[in-house]
Amino acid sequence: MSNIFILNGAQPYPFAPGALNEAFATRTEAVLKALGHDLRLTKVAEGYDVEEEIANHQWADTIIMQFPVNWMGVPWSFKKYMDEVYTAGMDGRLCNGDGRSPDAPKANYGMGGALTGTRYMISTTLNAPSEAFDDSSEPFFEGASIDDLLRPVHLNAKFFGMTPLPTFSAHDVMKNPNVTADFARFDTHLTTHFGDTSHVAT
Repeated sequence: MSNIFILNGAQPYPFAPGALNEAFATRTEAVLKALGHDLRLTKVAEGYDVEEEIANHQWADTIIMQFPVNWMGVPWSFKKYMDEVYTAGMDGRLCNGDGRSPDAPKANYGMGGALTGTRYMISTTLNAPSEAFDDSSEPFFEGASIDDLLRPVHLNAKFFGMTPLPTFSAHDVMKNPNVTADFARFDTHLTTHFGDTSHVAT
């Protein structure tokens, strides 16, 4: 089948120890293994080797980023991972610098990615309800989508030449969780993009 690298970017906090994101990452691993895909998984908060992580990115056909939205972005430990791994990979393994050349120093910024042909998927959990998005009458996001909120994550992936799969998001997970329904939607999401999951036990 294909090589899939799962990044669990959850950072445990007293009010949110990361169990839901762990459950999504574990489920992703089990479902995709059952479908015949080869899997690698890194739990960012537990530590990592920078060189091994670069190799994981090079190995993968698809990278799945699983994380909770913390203060409108990724958790600090996942941002640290990006700072360390992505910066080290700018030597040509993940990208060739920032994409510009001496002949055209003002053109093609961000277009030096070495992971062309690699797909990525964001799977995220949020306290915000789904109704807070895509609705111009809602005063906070003002009609913005989940992908608008996560645009920096998308741009990081584009910097390395990766192509997006549709984002999955589980909403209102702290005040009004419905994990059973979220897993059912997630199964459908995985089925659509990675194969039939109907035979996988829930």
